[in-house]
Amino acid sequence: MTISVPQGFRLTAVPCGIKADPTREDLTLIVADQPAIAAGVYTQNLVCAAPVTVDRQRTPSDKIRAVCVNSGNANACTGERGMQDALTMAQLAASACGAGPDQALIMSTGIIGVFLPMDKITAGIRAAAARLGNDEASFLLAARGLTTTDKSHKIASRTLEFGGRTVRLAGMCKGAGMIGPRMATMLAVVLTDAALTVADAQASLAAAVEDSFNCISVEGHMSTNDTLLLLASGAACEGPLAGADLARFQEALREVCIELAKQIPDDGEGATHLVTIDVQGTAARNDAFRIAKTVAESALVKTAIAGGDPNWGRIVSAAGYAGVPFDPARVSLKVNGTWLYQDGTPVAFDAASVSQSMRDNRETQVLLTLAEGSASVRFWTSDLTVDYVKFNADYST
Repeated sequence: MTISVPQGFRLTAVPCGIKADPTREDLTLIVADQPAIAAGVYTQNLVCAAPVTVDRQRTPSDKIRAVCVNSGNANACTGERGMQDALTMAQLAASACGAGPDQALIMSTGIIGVFLPMDKITAGIRAAAARLGNDEASFLLAARGLTTTDKSHKIASRTLEFGGRTVRLAGMCKGAGMIGPRMATMLAVVLTDAALTVADAQASLAAAVEDSFNCISVEGHMSTNDTLLLLASGAACEGPLAGADLARFQEALREVCIELAKQIPDDGEGATHLVTIDVQGTAARNDAFRIAKTVAESALVKTAIAGGDPNWGRIVSAAGYAGVPFDPARVSLKVNGTWLYQDGTPVAFDAASVSQSMRDNRETQVLLTLAEGSASVRFWTSDLTVDYVKFNADYST
């Protein structure tokens, strides 16, 4: 994938010694050449990290100049010292680009309950500020600086034309474990050189997250640090997008967020399958969401998919305890294009063939249809393997 970095931003990442591997990038710095519009969406966990508290207070905004991200340490559950460290980190990032102390946002990810090594953070920000660039290589470095247990960086982009003006969107995210929606456990930044009002930026991001980062799960454990930021430099436009142009931008933002979000369960810790769950025919979207989420987080469903077992009873029964009223006699289920259950009745199917399709393909498609209405949701998850258990059994030891 080729990334065209939006105008008005410079960025990079450096290794500063937070991660155990001293060669891995663990501090990302993004600088806006001029004050940028910034919007944010954050974890709904009551136990949230200090950087989340800081960013919530500072967004939405029309004056952000920097975003600094460290990986390998969450700065969560660290009390007053953690809050002071977060504010200092933001001040250092702002100072690095000549901005005021309240013009920087920060994000942290990694182990919970450990204080930030501020000497390393300070040196890392100084080193990153000297290496900022606006090219693809700089963007990829910045994306790698976000990662922890990820097997690779995660990126997505779109380019739009508005009357001869080229508008770019480029996003990066991290996440592989502790993934549970509203929001999913992840950090993400989307940059654009579109011009937006503060209100439109926040509304556009809030809408985009509903069909993307709020529709993924690995094991359903909500994090303390989830943060999604949108920064708009306005460098490609003479004035804020409006009307049909704004609608086109919002659809592109939604596409970028979905593309990023899907990469998280696909890279789930120990995962061998990316599972797409479509729930259709509910009375309301939230009903479809609740059913899809319940199916996605069922350990029995996830282990069946890991083993290539088309055990449809696990999927149907999970839908039944989602807390959504529906007529069981009108429920149908398809896996990888084959009907296994229709109108509340088992269907004769070639179990060996369906099983083989599940084992041969990394992606498994689940379609659950009801007859309560026309609402629907698409949700993504991963399977559950022995490797996931092994990895998380000794994560901090």
